[in-house]
Amino acid sequence: MAAAVNAWHHEHVRFRRLLDLLDEEVARFHLDEHPDYQLMRDIVHYLRNVSDQSHHPREDVAFSRLAERDQSMRLPVARLQQEHRVIAAAGEALLAYLDDIAADVIVERTAVEAAAATYLVYYRHHIEAEAEEVLPRAAKLLVAEDWRDIEAAAPHGPDPLFGSKSDAGYRELRRHIALEAESG
Repeated sequence: MAAAVNAWHHEHVRFRRLLDLLDEEVARFHLDEHPDYQLMRDIVHYLRNVSDQSHHPREDVAFSRLAERDQSMRLPVARLQQEHRVIAAAGEALLAYLDDIAADVIVERTAVEAAAATYLVYYRHHIEAEAEEVLPRAAKLLVAEDWRDIEAAAPHGPDPLFGSKSDAGYRELRRHIALEAESG
């Protein structure tokens, strides 16, 4: 069980790193500098495809189990599940804007900034709330059967960015992460 909680925490650490990179590019966009739109798109694409497709479904099972075992967790769990939906919608909106920009479609600056801000604020808050409210409770309350069900809730394939065999589409993003690690 401790390994599952540690893996959950480790995924959050990686997501924070990606959100930091995205935040830097959004700041460039806000300052009328030249952000790396492809890097932004790769970050959001990864988070939408990996986090929203595999990480969040497992969390949803964990949340449900926590709410069953501890009635005081019902409201925080409901809020976190709603945040999953907001994060997914904001990510889709931001990804659509970034795709439009890549296709040389004129996009209203304030719309891109609002989508990016919504995505970043909700995602960061969500990760912090889970770290403070959910992970400690999950470690105490969930049993081996719960953890098996959590793991079975979503496919576990090779991680296309952080795995040993990264997807060629994430090559540039992987390079940025490596450079950040060297400088940090």
